[in-house]
Amino acid sequence: MARRRLRSSTVVLGGMGVLAMAITSCGSEPDKRCADPSDLTNLPSYECDDSSGTGSHYYGGRVNGATVEGGSFDKSAVDRGGFGCSGSGGG
Repeated sequence: MARRRLRSSTVVLGGMGVLAMAITSCGSEPDKRCADPSDLTNLPSYECDDSSGTGSHYYGGRVNGATVEGGSFDKSAVDRGGFGCSGSGGG
């Protein structure tokens, strides 16, 4: 039975993909959206960007209907995790 050799370019490209994923996933920022702190209503981004806006940045989590859930208003409390990272978020 003949053994098939991988081309060096295939090995290099595959290795670069894994390396890129490890580097970017560990230091990446959590998802950020705008929400009303009193009732967790998802708001347009300008409500957080403008000093007169009523919203605050909500990190991580997801939008469920008209509200946000599963995240935090505290950026450091969100687990960014990912490939090759510790539970503290790494990076």
